Order: sequence, then structure tokens, then C-alpha cells
Amino acid sequence: MDARGVRVYQRAMRVVSIGECMIELSGREGDRWRMGYAGDTFNTLWYLRALLPADAMTDYVSAFGDDPFSVDQITFLADHGIGIAKSPQIDGAVPGLYAITLDDAGERSFTYWRSQAAARRLADDADALSHSLAGADLAYVSGITLAVLEPAARDTLFSALATARKAGSLVAFDPNYRPRLWPDGDTARSVVDRAYDVCDIALPTFDDEQALYGDATAQDTAERIAAHGVDTIIVKAGDAPCLIKHGAEIDHVDPVANVTPVDTTGAGDSFNGAFLAAHLVGRDRLDAARNAHAIAARVIGHHGALMPMDALRPAR
Repeated sequence: MDARGVRVYQRAMRVVSIGECMIELSGREGDRWRMGYAGDTFNTLWYLRALLPADAMTDYVSAFGDDPFSVDQITFLADHGIGIAKSPQIDGAVPGLYAITLDDAGERSFTYWRSQAAARRLADDADALSHSLAGADLAYVSGITLAVLEPAARDTLFSALATARKAGSLVAFDPNYRPRLWPDGDTARSVVDRAYDVCDIALPTFDDEQALYGDATAQDTAERIAAHGVDTIIVKAGDAPCLIKHGAEIDHVDPVANVTPVDTTGAGDSFNGAFLAAHLVGRDRLDAARNAHAIAARVIGHHGALMPMDALRPAR
């Protein structure tokens, strides 16, 4: 840390994101669909990769199949500067699949085919997972990642995150609550609370937290999470200001005004990636949040979860 409390890197920084990258079908025109790759933690890593310095290293930590779609997926990651660390490739496994449909206001709904996805086995090999996280400056995980894992695999992941954090990694977490992925609310709350216990930066969305915990206000959400010892909390609120809590300080940052959404897919994920990228290079929290709002505003004017990296990268 320097005198301002900003991390100083003696080497190229390394960021890992943990979860499930699926095949995405979007942009339906009649009976034709556009195929891509997406998933909440992958989306966030995409924006981190685009916005971090060119020498930063990024890895997507998951599990992959050996089918042609999985091979193409790994190639796609590599072509965009994203590795897979020690993520296993599992014989006979395949990636998950989802399709996006949009209403006239740009709001999306999803249909999933993911029950047998390879990524559900990302924590089966504890040693490989630990090696994947070792040396990371930031490890990012979401509630969706936790929801798709079996209980024993969650325990393995929590142990790996705790070990990485003890070794100096920052851990960032977005609960990204999706009720259909959980057997019941009690289970979801128990697992999400464990994640808050091992994270440094929390990036919840107020509507999700209200649905899961019954919070009355965004400040209630922030205060509840702070009780877990989380250092920095950013409560997203759609087109309302986000709330930032750091220690006893509470601030609000307005989103970009007068934005007409085309497709809200990836809005929160891109906000997270942009905030974390700015935070990692030393921008203050309010500036990082303004940057995150600006990137999210651009993303929701674009079809699909991923904007082209070249359209996002600052001048080098």
C-alpha cells in the first residue's frame, strides 16, 4: 500500500473470476439466434479485461467439457486475453446453455439448460482450484456460482477463497440472488452470509437483497453486510443512485441520466467489472462508481451481455 492506502503492484496484477460461462443465444430474429458466450462472473471478467492495463493477467476459473463447444469456448477466452488457470477439462462434459428473450422495454427473461453443465464441477479438484486462485490480486465470485455447486463443492470453494485472502488476495462478491437456483430462502441466506464473511468488497443489488433478506432500504442492506466485516460495500439500485459504504462513510453516486435501454443483459456485471477495474488501478471509490455507471449505461444500449472489448478500452 502507498501513503494513500492504494495497492502498489511490483508485478503485473492478476485477476481471477470463478463461475460458469455458458453458451448464450440472443438477438432472436424469427427462427434465427445469435450465439455467444456469457455468464455473470464471466461477463464481469470480460469488462475487467477490457478496462485493466494491458499487462494485467486474467483467468476464468471454471470447469470445461471436451466437446467442440467447450473447445471453442476456451479458444474464445484465449483470443480475448483470458486464460483458464488450472480449470479442469472433463471427459464427456458439456457447457450450459441459455436463451434471452426481450420485451418492448428491453427487459429480459431467460430459459436455461444447465443441469449437467461442466462448471458445476469447478470445485471437485481442490488442489486445482487452489492453484488457480494462488497469487491472484483479486478473486471474484457470485451467488450464482455458489448456487450451482453442491454443498461439498461450496465448502471447497469457501476454503480456497479464505486461503487466497489470507495470502493477500482481495475477494469481491456479488450475491446476484436468483431464487430458482436455490432450494429455499434459508439455504440461500446461509450460503450468501458465508460469502460475506470471506469477502472484502460486496456488490449487491438492492432488489435482490430486499427479496432475500427483507431490507427496507439500501442503507439497511449496507449496514447488514458491514456487520460481516466487509470493508467496501456498493449497493446497486438500477436507475437510482448506488450507495457506497466504506467504514463509517456513506455516499451516493447517481447513474447516467436519460439512458434508453436496448438490452439490460449484463448491466450489473459490467458495473461490477468497471468498478473493480478502476478500484484496482487506484481510483477512489466515488470515481470508480461513476466510471461503473458510465460503462453500464453503454452496455444497456447494446444487444447481448458483452460489448466488444475494443469499444471499451481506454487509449493505451
